[in-house]
Amino acid sequence: MKVSLLLALSRSVFKKCPQCGEEKIYKQYLKLKPYCNNCNEKLSIYRTDDFGPWLTIIIVGHIIVPLVLYIEQNYSPQLWLQAITWIPITILTVLYMLPISKSICLAILWSLRDK
Repeated sequence: MKVSLLLALSRSVFKKCPQCGEEKIYKQYLKLKPYCNNCNEKLSIYRTDDFGPWLTIIIVGHIIVPLVLYIEQNYSPQLWLQAITWIPITILTVLYMLPISKSICLAILWSLRDK
């Protein structure tokens, strides 16, 4: 059965196999499984090392920077307060988004494999 790019991308948000959508694709935080345990789709052949971090920076930057600017313009908190607030929020957001971005990259590469 042919899986559409949209379906593969929606599965990637939940870090599931792009083919079957049943099995998790990571065996560790950012380490892909060699293959899906459910459908035996080979996952290790896709090089997702560079695009995931790049996409994460773009996404997190577009979330955090407008929030920082809004808070600065409307409330002007002290610099130390902004530092102890925004630095951990940014780090946690990056750590949350990185595996999702990498799985999105996998879904895109996987959907283009036969083209």
